[in-house]
Amino acid sequence: MPEKLIDIKEVPLNNNCPECYNTKGLHLLFKQKVVETAFYKAITSEIHHELNCKTCETAIYPEQWTDDIDRVVDYQKKVFVPKTPFRKIKQMTWALIAGGLSIIGIGVSLFLL
Repeated sequence: MPEKLIDIKEVPLNNNCPECYNTKGLHLLFKQKVVETAFYKAITSEIHHELNCKTCETAIYPEQWTDDIDRVVDYQKKVFVPKTPFRKIKQMTWALIAGGLSIIGIGVSLFLL
């Protein structure tokens, strides 16, 4: 199943970057997992987040976070509202279901004759 992460929300943070110490570059990005096959498309409840500095172009991993960054990230995770999970069946699936039901219906009608 091909899976990908879609960007849901990007939050700029005013904390110092642990790498370049700039206060304007930190961005917290929330992503949600999407599964898409030939038969259906689904948005799952699985959420990922990553912290990047746009100034020095580096990913900031949780081991590098200061206590201030940790508190801000925890707060942002609490107030973040993800997209509601859903599953959408594609047109090809509906065609296969309709075809299968029609074959079963024809078979039953021929059996009863």
